[in-house]
Amino acid sequence: MSPATPTHDVIVIGLGGMGSAAAHHLSVRGARVLGLEKFGPVHQRGSSHGGSRVTRQSYFEDPAYVPLLLRAYELYEKLQQDTGRDIATLCGGVMVGRPDGRVVSGARLSAETWGLPHEMLDAREIRRRFPTLTPRDDEVALYEERAGLVRPENTVAAHLQCATRQGADLHFEEPVTRWEPFRGGVRVHTADDTYTAGQLVICPGAWAPGLLADLGVPFTIERQIMYWFQPTGGVGPFLPERHPIYVWEDEAGVQAYGFPSIDGPDLGVKVAFFRKGDVCTPETIDRTVHPHEAAMMADHMSRHIPLLPGRLLKASTCMYTTTPDEHFVITRHPAHPESVTVACGFSGHGFKFVPVVGEIVADLALDGTTGHPIGLFDPARITGPLGPAPAAAPVPGVRT
Repeated sequence: MSPATPTHDVIVIGLGGMGSAAAHHLSVRGARVLGLEKFGPVHQRGSSHGGSRVTRQSYFEDPAYVPLLLRAYELYEKLQQDTGRDIATLCGGVMVGRPDGRVVSGARLSAETWGLPHEMLDAREIRRRFPTLTPRDDEVALYEERAGLVRPENTVAAHLQCATRQGADLHFEEPVTRWEPFRGGVRVHTADDTYTAGQLVICPGAWAPGLLADLGVPFTIERQIMYWFQPTGGVGPFLPERHPIYVWEDEAGVQAYGFPSIDGPDLGVKVAFFRKGDVCTPETIDRTVHPHEAAMMADHMSRHIPLLPGRLLKASTCMYTTTPDEHFVITRHPAHPESVTVACGFSGHGFKFVPVVGEIVADLALDGTTGHPIGLFDPARITGPLGPAPAAAPVPGVRT
């Protein structure tokens, strides 16, 4: 097929957390945007659902994330103001564990590196301030007043709303079958039609291994489970003014996280393990939550929050798309740097960055560079400085 004049400025494949934010930021800048999504809007099949996600600035994963978090907080606040949706609740949070554990020591390093307001609490002070929590005597916590939660479904819906308001053309239930570069742009084929654009943005979530095999990054897809328990005695002690968000690392290095009760007594209190998931694919994931899995979660939480695992109300699966070092991939595609931008591999800790990733992706697609610090997210750290061998066009088998 001969080259064609692009009918859009940018095509965005995938309209979950990152793709919806990218569509918003691109359209705000005046780009003619086409968004393509395999499923319906704000669906439950990927990673951008579950009612709540932790947000925090004292970031134990790496201090390099903090500037992006500060910007994400600004953008979340603006999104909430622009749409009137319930997006973020800053109820405070604790990172709990042994002083030399990854969660506590890493959070403290980020807080001290960037001068973030925080307090260090010993076990007695944790119990006094937050009676729902029962740390061991050798455990401590970093308390961050600006920690809290963001709502994934509302965030995606808000970004889609803003993108549509700015003229973006968003297509749902339209899976992509393949894409190919040509001189002057890219061509994207779907089950329904063929489209062209000057730039392509790929935000594939758990579909990254198939969509972006030519990146050379060995993504792992993990099945994760979210649980909602009815606490013994009711949700009163777990309301946001009394109970913080938390990430809790035990003596074996197992991390669990949880939230206050934010959706009323019928939905109780949400908890989950951070990682500790089974390897799967989007096609093979077991969507059934089994009794032994719920029992394992309840047993774990009973040692930290004795009131919590009173009765299981519901449970739901989602997927982490994890890179070998658990850092993100945000880059111009090494094989197609003139026309393709990718954002993927968010490794279970990416949703709090959604609005700033949308801003970064818009920078890369429209300007070819960004002022945000994204060196940590270059896939060359995994694939080597030359990256994977360039893929021949067309690139086959690309699916959403």
